[in-house]
Amino acid sequence: MSEYIKKIGKKAKIAFKSKINNKVKNKVLKDYCKLIIKNKNKIIDENKKDIKVAEKKKLKENLIKRLSLNSIKIESIIKSIRTIANFKDPIDQELDKWTRPNGLKIKRITIPIGVIGIIYESRPNVTADVSALCFKSGNCVILRGGSEAYFSNRILTNLFRKSLEINKIEKNFVQFIDNKNRKLVDFMLSKMSKYIDVIIPRGGKNLVKKVQNLSSIPVIGHLEGMCHTYIDKDANLKMAKKVTLNAKLRNTSICGATETLLIHKKNSKFVSEILNILEKNGCIIYADRKIKKIYKGKTKIANNRTWSKEFLSAKISVKLVNDINEAIDHINKYGTMHTDAIITKNKLSAKYFIKNIKSSIAMHNTSTQFADGGEFGFGGEVGISTNKLPPRGPVGLNQLVSYKYEVYGSGQIRN
Repeated sequence: MSEYIKKIGKKAKIAFKSKINNKVKNKVLKDYCKLIIKNKNKIIDENKKDIKVAEKKKLKENLIKRLSLNSIKIESIIKSIRTIANFKDPIDQELDKWTRPNGLKIKRITIPIGVIGIIYESRPNVTADVSALCFKSGNCVILRGGSEAYFSNRILTNLFRKSLEINKIEKNFVQFIDNKNRKLVDFMLSKMSKYIDVIIPRGGKNLVKKVQNLSSIPVIGHLEGMCHTYIDKDANLKMAKKVTLNAKLRNTSICGATETLLIHKKNSKFVSEILNILEKNGCIIYADRKIKKIYKGKTKIANNRTWSKEFLSAKISVKLVNDINEAIDHINKYGTMHTDAIITKNKLSAKYFIKNIKSSIAMHNTSTQFADGGEFGFGGEVGISTNKLPPRGPVGLNQLVSYKYEVYGSGQIRN
Protein backbone atom coordinates (compact mmCIF):
# COMPACT_ATOMS: atom_id res chain seq x y z
CA MET A 1 0.00 0.00 0.00
CA SER A 2 2.75 2.47 0.97
CA GLU A 3 4.71 1.67 -2.20
CA TYR A 4 1.59 2.27 -4.31
CA ILE A 5 1.04 5.80 -3.00
CA LYS A 6 4.77 6.61 -2.96
CA LYS A 7 4.96 5.62 -6.62
CA ILE A 8 2.20 8.13 -7.40
CA GLY A 9 4.10 10.81 -5.46
CA LYS A 10 7.36 10.08 -7.30
CA LYS A 11 5.60 10.27 -10.68
CA ALA A 12 4.11 13.65 -9.71
CA LYS A 13 7.52 15.03 -8.71
CA ILE A 14 9.00 13.92 -12.05
CA ALA A 15 6.08 15.44 -13.98
CA PHE A 16 6.46 18.74 -12.11
CA LYS A 17 9.92 19.20 -13.64
CA SER A 18 8.26 19.70 -17.04
CA LYS A 19 7.83 23.34 -18.02
CA ILE A 20 4.78 23.99 -20.18
CA ASN A 21 3.92 27.28 -21.87
CA ASN A 22 0.47 28.83 -21.65
CA LYS A 23 -0.44 28.07 -25.26
CA VAL A 24 0.07 24.34 -24.68
CA LYS A 25 -1.78 24.45 -21.33
CA ASN A 26 -4.80 26.00 -23.04
CA LYS A 27 -4.68 23.44 -25.86
CA VAL A 28 -4.76 20.61 -23.27
CA LEU A 29 -7.79 22.17 -21.54
CA LYS A 30 -9.66 22.73 -24.80
CA ASP A 31 -8.96 19.14 -25.90
CA TYR A 32 -10.20 17.97 -22.50
CA CYS A 33 -13.51 19.75 -23.18
CA LYS A 34 -13.76 18.01 -26.56
CA LEU A 35 -13.16 14.62 -24.92
CA ILE A 36 -15.85 15.29 -22.30
CA ILE A 37 -18.34 16.21 -25.04
CA LYS A 38 -17.42 13.13 -27.07
CA ASN A 39 -17.73 10.84 -24.04
CA LYS A 40 -20.74 12.51 -22.38
CA ASN A 41 -22.92 9.37 -22.48
CA LYS A 42 -20.11 7.24 -21.05
CA ILE A 43 -19.63 9.75 -18.23
CA ILE A 44 -23.36 9.65 -17.40
CA ASP A 45 -23.32 5.81 -17.49
CA GLU A 46 -20.37 5.72 -15.07
CA ASN A 47 -22.14 8.23 -12.85
CA LYS A 48 -25.22 5.98 -12.75
CA LYS A 49 -23.04 3.26 -11.21
CA ASP A 50 -22.08 5.70 -8.45
CA ILE A 51 -25.72 6.66 -7.88
CA LYS A 52 -26.67 2.99 -7.42
CA VAL A 53 -23.92 2.55 -4.82
CA ALA A 54 -24.97 5.77 -3.06
CA GLU A 55 -28.61 4.63 -2.90
CA LYS A 56 -27.55 1.27 -1.46
CA LYS A 57 -25.53 3.11 1.18
CA LYS A 58 -28.64 5.25 1.85
CA LEU A 59 -26.87 8.56 1.32
CA LYS A 60 -29.06 11.61 1.98
CA GLU A 61 -31.09 12.82 -0.98
CA ASN A 62 -29.28 16.19 -1.12
CA LEU A 63 -25.89 14.40 -1.24
CA ILE A 64 -27.08 12.12 -4.06
CA LYS A 65 -28.25 15.23 -5.89
CA ARG A 66 -24.78 16.71 -5.48
CA LEU A 67 -23.22 13.48 -6.76
CA SER A 68 -25.40 13.08 -9.86
CA LEU A 69 -24.36 14.21 -13.36
CA ASN A 70 -26.58 15.08 -16.30
CA SER A 71 -26.24 17.00 -19.57
CA ILE A 72 -26.74 20.37 -17.84
CA LYS A 73 -24.10 19.67 -15.17
CA ILE A 74 -21.64 18.38 -17.76
CA GLU A 75 -22.16 21.54 -19.83
CA SER A 76 -21.41 23.53 -16.65
CA ILE A 77 -18.16 21.57 -16.18
CA ILE A 78 -17.14 22.33 -19.78
CA LYS A 79 -17.98 26.03 -19.36
CA SER A 80 -15.83 26.16 -16.22
CA ILE A 81 -12.83 24.55 -17.97
CA ARG A 82 -13.14 26.91 -20.95
CA THR A 83 -13.24 29.89 -18.60
CA ILE A 84 -10.06 28.67 -16.87
CA ALA A 85 -8.37 28.20 -20.26
CA ASN A 86 -9.15 31.80 -21.21
CA PHE A 87 -7.49 33.24 -18.11
CA LYS A 88 -4.04 34.77 -18.18
CA ASP A 89 -1.26 32.40 -17.12
CA PRO A 90 -0.81 32.99 -13.36
CA ILE A 91 2.85 31.88 -13.47
CA ASP A 92 5.85 34.23 -13.93
CA GLN A 93 3.69 37.24 -13.15
CA GLU A 94 5.41 40.24 -11.58
CA LEU A 95 3.57 41.07 -8.35
CA ASP A 96 5.83 43.89 -7.25
CA LYS A 97 9.22 45.46 -7.97
CA TRP A 98 11.44 48.11 -6.41
CA THR A 99 15.00 49.40 -6.38
CA ARG A 100 17.00 49.75 -3.16
CA PRO A 101 19.26 52.78 -2.43
CA ASN A 102 22.28 50.56 -3.15
CA GLY A 103 21.00 49.87 -6.66
CA LEU A 104 19.70 46.31 -6.07
CA LYS A 105 16.60 45.64 -8.17
CA ILE A 106 14.09 43.31 -6.49
CA LYS A 107 11.07 41.62 -8.06
CA ARG A 108 8.39 39.39 -6.56
CA ILE A 109 7.38 36.76 -9.14
CA THR A 110 4.68 34.06 -9.05
CA ILE A 111 5.71 30.39 -9.21
CA PRO A 112 3.75 27.09 -8.97
CA ILE A 113 3.29 25.51 -5.53
CA GLY A 114 4.34 22.03 -6.70
CA VAL A 115 2.33 18.87 -6.07
CA ILE A 116 -1.16 19.37 -4.62
CA GLY A 117 -3.13 16.56 -3.00
CA ILE A 118 -6.92 16.93 -3.15
CA ILE A 119 -9.09 14.80 -0.85
CA TYR A 120 -12.79 15.26 -1.53
CA GLU A 121 -16.29 13.77 -1.33
CA SER A 122 -19.34 13.32 -3.53
CA ARG A 123 -18.66 15.86 -6.27
CA PRO A 124 -17.47 14.62 -9.69
CA ASN A 125 -17.30 18.21 -10.99
CA VAL A 126 -14.47 18.81 -8.48
CA THR A 127 -12.35 16.28 -10.40
CA ALA A 128 -12.56 18.32 -13.60
CA ASP A 129 -12.36 21.75 -11.93
CA VAL A 130 -9.33 21.09 -9.74
CA SER A 131 -7.47 19.21 -12.47
CA ALA A 132 -7.91 22.19 -14.80
CA LEU A 133 -7.02 24.77 -12.12
CA CYS A 134 -3.94 22.91 -10.91
CA PHE A 135 -2.66 22.23 -14.43
CA LYS A 136 -3.21 25.81 -15.62
CA SER A 137 -1.34 27.12 -12.55
CA GLY A 138 1.61 24.82 -13.29
CA ASN A 139 0.93 22.39 -10.43
CA CYS A 140 0.66 18.62 -10.43
CA VAL A 141 -2.39 17.15 -8.70
CA ILE A 142 -3.08 13.86 -6.93
CA LEU A 143 -6.83 13.23 -6.64
CA ARG A 144 -8.36 11.13 -3.88
CA GLY A 145 -12.12 11.28 -4.40
CA GLY A 146 -14.76 9.68 -2.23
CA SER A 147 -15.69 6.06 -2.89
CA GLU A 148 -19.29 7.17 -3.59
CA ALA A 149 -18.08 8.98 -6.76
CA TYR A 150 -15.41 6.46 -7.77
CA PHE A 151 -16.57 5.67 -11.32
CA SER A 152 -17.35 9.30 -12.22
CA ASN A 153 -14.02 10.53 -10.88
CA ARG A 154 -12.09 7.80 -12.66
CA ILE A 155 -13.48 8.51 -16.13
CA LEU A 156 -13.08 12.30 -15.77
CA THR A 157 -9.45 11.85 -14.66
CA ASN A 158 -8.69 9.39 -17.46
CA LEU A 159 -10.06 11.82 -20.05
CA PHE A 160 -7.78 14.58 -18.72
CA ARG A 161 -4.79 12.23 -18.86
CA LYS A 162 -5.76 11.33 -22.43
CA SER A 163 -5.75 15.02 -23.34
CA LEU A 164 -2.26 15.34 -21.85
CA GLU A 165 -1.08 12.36 -23.90
CA ILE A 166 -2.61 13.75 -27.12
CA ASN A 167 -0.54 16.90 -26.56
CA LYS A 168 2.61 14.91 -25.70
CA ILE A 169 2.62 16.23 -22.12
CA GLU A 170 3.62 14.12 -19.11
CA LYS A 171 0.27 12.50 -18.16
CA ASN A 172 1.22 12.29 -14.47
CA PHE A 173 0.52 15.98 -14.07
CA VAL A 174 -2.90 14.60 -13.08
CA GLN A 175 -3.22 11.33 -11.15
CA PHE A 176 -6.16 9.55 -9.55
CA ILE A 177 -5.76 7.22 -6.57
CA ASP A 178 -7.49 4.20 -8.05
CA ASN A 179 -7.88 2.44 -4.71
CA LYS A 180 -10.73 2.72 -2.21
CA ASN A 181 -8.68 1.69 0.84
CA ARG A 182 -9.17 4.46 3.42
CA LYS A 183 -5.80 3.74 5.02
CA LEU A 184 -4.24 5.26 1.91
CA VAL A 185 -5.56 8.65 3.00
CA ASP A 186 -3.90 8.31 6.41
CA PHE A 187 -0.59 7.40 4.75
CA MET A 188 -0.96 10.22 2.23
CA LEU A 189 -1.44 12.75 5.05
CA SER A 190 1.21 11.52 7.47
CA LYS A 191 4.00 10.04 5.31
CA MET A 192 3.99 11.87 1.97
CA SER A 193 5.45 15.29 2.82
CA LYS A 194 8.46 14.39 0.64
CA TYR A 195 6.19 14.22 -2.41
CA ILE A 196 3.16 16.46 -1.70
CA ASP A 197 3.50 20.20 -1.01
CA VAL A 198 -0.09 21.13 -0.06
CA ILE A 199 -3.25 19.20 0.88
CA ILE A 200 -6.69 20.61 0.08
CA PRO A 201 -9.71 18.80 1.58
CA ARG A 202 -13.23 19.31 0.20
CA GLY A 203 -16.07 17.68 2.07
CA GLY A 204 -17.88 17.43 5.38
CA LYS A 205 -16.68 18.37 8.83
CA ASN A 206 -15.41 14.88 9.70
CA LEU A 207 -13.25 14.64 6.58
CA VAL A 208 -11.73 18.12 6.95
CA LYS A 209 -11.13 17.66 10.69
CA LYS A 210 -9.36 14.35 10.03
CA VAL A 211 -7.15 15.97 7.39
CA GLN A 212 -6.28 18.91 9.64
CA ASN A 213 -5.47 16.62 12.59
CA LEU A 214 -3.44 13.99 10.72
CA SER A 215 -1.63 15.97 8.04
CA SER A 216 2.09 16.61 8.27
CA ILE A 217 1.64 18.64 5.07
CA PRO A 218 0.29 22.24 5.00
CA VAL A 219 -3.53 22.29 4.61
CA ILE A 220 -5.71 24.80 2.78
CA GLY A 221 -9.38 24.42 3.68
CA HIS A 222 -12.31 25.10 5.94
CA LEU A 223 -13.89 22.96 8.62
CA GLU A 224 -17.52 24.04 8.17
CA GLY A 225 -19.63 26.60 6.37
CA MET A 226 -21.51 28.18 9.28
CA CYS A 227 -22.91 31.09 7.27
CA HIS A 228 -25.13 33.85 8.65
CA THR A 229 -27.53 36.39 7.18
CA TYR A 230 -28.26 39.45 9.35
CA ILE A 231 -31.37 41.53 8.58
CA ASP A 232 -30.51 45.00 9.89
CA LYS A 233 -32.95 47.59 11.28
CA ASP A 234 -32.58 49.58 8.03
CA ALA A 235 -33.10 46.63 5.71
CA ASN A 236 -35.28 46.70 2.63
CA LEU A 237 -37.61 43.92 3.81
CA LYS A 238 -38.71 42.93 0.31
CA MET A 239 -35.05 42.40 -0.56
CA ALA A 240 -34.42 40.68 2.77
CA LYS A 241 -37.15 38.12 2.06
CA LYS A 242 -35.87 37.35 -1.45
CA VAL A 243 -32.22 37.09 -0.36
CA THR A 244 -32.94 34.99 2.74
CA LEU A 245 -34.99 32.42 0.81
CA ASN A 246 -32.21 32.07 -1.75
CA ALA A 247 -29.42 31.99 0.85
CA LYS A 248 -31.12 29.15 2.72
CA LEU A 249 -33.07 27.13 0.18
CA ARG A 250 -31.54 27.48 -3.30
CA ASN A 251 -29.17 24.61 -2.49
CA THR A 252 -29.09 23.49 1.13
CA SER A 253 -26.14 21.11 0.71
CA ILE A 254 -23.42 23.62 -0.18
CA CYS A 255 -21.06 25.28 2.30
CA GLY A 256 -22.36 28.74 1.29
CA ALA A 257 -25.92 28.05 2.46
CA THR A 258 -27.09 30.30 5.30
CA GLU A 259 -27.54 28.28 8.49
CA THR A 260 -28.47 31.07 10.93
CA LEU A 261 -30.75 34.06 10.39
CA LEU A 262 -30.29 37.08 12.68
CA ILE A 263 -33.06 39.70 12.72
CA HIS A 264 -32.89 43.16 14.32
CA LYS A 265 -35.62 43.67 16.95
CA LYS A 266 -36.94 46.68 14.99
CA ASN A 267 -38.07 44.18 12.34
CA SER A 268 -40.02 41.99 14.76
CA LYS A 269 -43.16 42.40 12.60
CA PHE A 270 -41.21 40.88 9.70
CA VAL A 271 -40.37 37.72 11.69
CA SER A 272 -43.68 35.95 11.07
CA GLU A 273 -43.67 36.83 7.36
CA ILE A 274 -40.23 35.41 6.61
CA LEU A 275 -40.51 32.37 8.89
CA ASN A 276 -43.93 31.47 7.51
CA ILE A 277 -42.49 31.38 3.97
CA LEU A 278 -39.49 29.33 5.11
CA GLU A 279 -41.78 26.87 6.89
CA LYS A 280 -44.08 26.59 3.84
CA ASN A 281 -40.99 25.71 1.79
CA GLY A 282 -40.25 22.78 4.10
CA CYS A 283 -37.73 24.47 6.36
CA ILE A 284 -37.45 23.35 9.99
CA ILE A 285 -36.98 26.39 12.24
CA TYR A 286 -34.92 26.51 15.45
CA ALA A 287 -35.91 29.70 17.26
CA ASP A 288 -34.68 31.55 20.34
CA ARG A 289 -37.22 32.47 23.02
CA LYS A 290 -37.87 35.97 21.63
CA ILE A 291 -38.64 34.56 18.18
CA LYS A 292 -40.92 31.87 19.66
CA LYS A 293 -42.99 34.57 21.37
CA ILE A 294 -43.53 36.32 18.03
CA TYR A 295 -43.92 33.43 15.60
CA LYS A 296 -46.81 31.03 16.20
CA GLY A 297 -45.84 28.47 13.57
CA LYS A 298 -43.88 25.26 14.19
CA THR A 299 -40.48 25.84 15.81
CA LYS A 300 -37.92 24.01 17.88
CA ILE A 301 -35.76 25.58 20.58
CA ALA A 302 -32.44 26.98 19.38
CA ASN A 303 -29.43 26.43 21.63
CA ASN A 304 -25.62 26.38 21.55
CA ARG A 305 -25.68 23.17 19.51
CA THR A 306 -27.93 24.59 16.77
CA TRP A 307 -26.09 27.94 16.69
CA SER A 308 -22.94 25.92 15.88
CA LYS A 309 -24.60 23.45 13.51
CA GLU A 310 -23.93 23.29 9.76
CA PHE A 311 -27.23 21.65 8.79
CA LEU A 312 -26.64 21.16 5.04
CA SER A 313 -30.39 20.61 4.82
CA ALA A 314 -33.68 22.54 5.04
CA LYS A 315 -33.14 23.69 8.63
CA ILE A 316 -32.32 27.13 10.01
CA SER A 317 -31.61 28.74 13.39
CA VAL A 318 -33.20 32.15 14.00
CA LYS A 319 -32.35 34.80 16.61
CA LEU A 320 -33.73 38.26 17.40
CA VAL A 321 -30.89 40.69 18.21
CA ASN A 322 -30.90 44.09 19.89
CA ASP A 323 -28.42 45.76 17.55
CA ILE A 324 -25.72 45.25 14.95
CA ASN A 325 -23.06 44.62 17.61
CA GLU A 326 -25.01 41.69 19.03
CA ALA A 327 -25.25 40.26 15.49
CA ILE A 328 -21.49 40.67 14.96
CA ASP A 329 -20.69 39.12 18.35
CA HIS A 330 -22.94 36.14 17.60
CA ILE A 331 -21.30 35.58 14.20
CA ASN A 332 -17.77 35.86 15.58
CA LYS A 333 -18.62 33.45 18.39
CA TYR A 334 -20.47 30.74 16.45
CA GLY A 335 -19.30 31.30 12.87
CA THR A 336 -16.48 29.50 11.09
CA MET A 337 -15.04 32.53 9.23
CA HIS A 338 -16.69 31.35 6.01
CA THR A 339 -19.37 33.71 4.62
CA ASP A 340 -21.67 36.16 6.38
CA ALA A 341 -24.04 38.79 5.00
CA ILE A 342 -25.85 41.93 6.11
CA ILE A 343 -29.07 43.18 4.50
CA THR A 344 -29.37 46.94 4.97
CA LYS A 345 -29.92 50.24 3.15
CA ASN A 346 -27.50 51.93 5.54
CA LYS A 347 -24.04 52.02 3.90
CA LEU A 348 -22.30 52.97 7.16
CA SER A 349 -23.85 49.95 8.93
CA ALA A 350 -22.82 47.72 6.04
CA LYS A 351 -19.24 48.97 6.20
CA TYR A 352 -19.15 48.55 9.99
CA PHE A 353 -20.46 44.99 9.73
CA ILE A 354 -18.05 44.01 6.96
CA LYS A 355 -15.04 45.45 8.81
CA ASN A 356 -15.88 43.78 12.14
CA ILE A 357 -16.82 40.21 11.26
CA LYS A 358 -13.93 37.72 10.99
CA SER A 359 -15.29 36.00 7.89
CA SER A 360 -13.13 35.25 4.85
CA ILE A 361 -16.11 36.47 2.76
CA ALA A 362 -18.25 39.39 3.98
CA MET A 363 -21.32 40.39 1.96
CA HIS A 364 -23.78 43.27 1.70
CA ASN A 365 -27.30 42.90 0.25
CA THR A 366 -26.74 39.56 -1.44
CA SER A 367 -27.04 35.82 -0.91
CA THR A 368 -24.34 33.83 0.88
CA GLN A 369 -24.76 31.24 -1.88
CA PHE A 370 -22.50 33.44 -4.05
CA ALA A 371 -19.58 32.15 -1.94
CA ASP A 372 -18.20 30.20 -4.86
CA GLY A 373 -15.13 30.53 -7.08
CA GLY A 374 -17.21 30.28 -10.24
CA GLU A 375 -19.47 33.12 -9.08
CA PHE A 376 -16.40 35.20 -8.22
CA GLY A 377 -15.30 34.89 -11.84
CA PHE A 378 -12.49 32.43 -11.04
CA GLY A 379 -13.82 29.82 -13.47
CA GLY A 380 -13.91 27.35 -10.59
CA GLU A 381 -12.33 26.71 -7.22
CA VAL A 382 -10.45 23.97 -5.43
CA GLY A 383 -12.28 24.99 -2.26
CA ILE A 384 -12.92 27.86 0.13
CA SER A 385 -10.26 28.60 2.70
CA THR A 386 -11.06 30.00 6.14
CA ASN A 387 -7.40 29.90 7.22
CA LYS A 388 -6.15 33.14 8.74
CA LEU A 389 -3.05 32.89 6.57
CA PRO A 390 -3.56 33.28 2.80
CA PRO A 391 -5.14 32.15 0.63
CA ARG A 392 -8.58 33.01 2.08
CA GLY A 393 -12.02 32.68 0.53
CA PRO A 394 -12.49 30.91 -2.82
CA VAL A 395 -9.20 29.34 -3.92
CA GLY A 396 -9.04 29.71 -7.68
CA LEU A 397 -6.31 29.96 -10.29
CA ASN A 398 -4.46 32.98 -8.90
CA GLN A 399 -4.50 31.55 -5.37
CA LEU A 400 -2.77 28.30 -6.41
CA VAL A 401 0.61 29.98 -6.70
CA SER A 402 3.50 30.88 -4.46
CA TYR A 403 6.16 33.47 -5.21
CA LYS A 404 9.87 34.06 -5.04
CA TYR A 405 12.06 37.15 -4.94
CA GLU A 406 14.41 37.81 -7.82
CA VAL A 407 17.28 40.12 -6.90
CA TYR A 408 19.44 41.75 -9.61
CA GLY A 409 22.70 43.45 -8.73
CA SER A 410 25.75 44.96 -10.35
CA GLY A 411 28.47 43.72 -8.00
CA GLN A 412 27.11 45.12 -4.71
CA ILE A 413 28.59 43.69 -1.49
CA ARG A 414 27.22 44.12 2.02
CA ASN A 415 29.16 46.21 4.53
